[in-house]
Amino acid sequence: MTRPADVLQQMLRSDSAKPRITTYDDTDGPTRGERIELSARVLSNWVNKAANALQDEFDVAPGSVVRLDLPPHWRTAYWALAVWSVGATVSLDATDATSPPDVLITTDHDTAAAATEHSPSVLVTLAGLARAATPPAPGGVMDEAKELSTHGDQFAAWEHPDDSDTALVAGGERTAYADLVNLAVPQASPAERRHLTTTGTADFLRACLALWAADGSVVLSRGEAPADVLAKRSGIEGATGP
Repeated sequence: MTRPADVLQQMLRSDSAKPRITTYDDTDGPTRGERIELSARVLSNWVNKAANALQDEFDVAPGSVVRLDLPPHWRTAYWALAVWSVGATVSLDATDATSPPDVLITTDHDTAAAATEHSPSVLVTLAGLARAATPPAPGGVMDEAKELSTHGDQFAAWEHPDDSDTALVAGGERTAYADLVNLAVPQASPAERRHLTTTGTADFLRACLALWAADGSVVLSRGEAPADVLAKRSGIEGATGP
């Protein structure tokens, strides 16, 4: 059985320098115009730091639920892989005070502040060169831009999930570790590089797993761009779609 953490290791063995996720940002705001590209080696570095933060700072382990309140983005990809590396559940569904997640990871300052009453939280800044959240992270909230770099580049899980443990919760549907990658794989051709414009985080993560498991890669365009711009990007990147 192949798990998400195995997919990352397969990419490292296959070609650690090959681009695995490339993000173009067309959203309104400070990240507009960014193009960020991560190889398997760089992606793994981010995953290891995030996994160490989850494990060391928040005791996240199999049975824990981590709520990802994040859009399709390269940072979302490494946070999801980090959660799966520690054997916990990625939840994309909203929760309330009666059943809070063990950790909340969000880009929203107010959401992070409110969550601290029930769950530890991490404030993510999407900008590629961010070194601190603006405005500053609320008290008790981990500022990812400032603090994640302090965590180690190597990761070893304390525990591993069972095949039947839930890996992903999205739209009320639960997907077990035994099924997550296997369900995704038929969606990709071998070594395919695909251009995505999806706005749904669940679809984005499933597409990433499918493409990476097939030794492929992802090009993501965030926000709205004219069709001719998207087509030109696909040509430049050697990608299918969008």
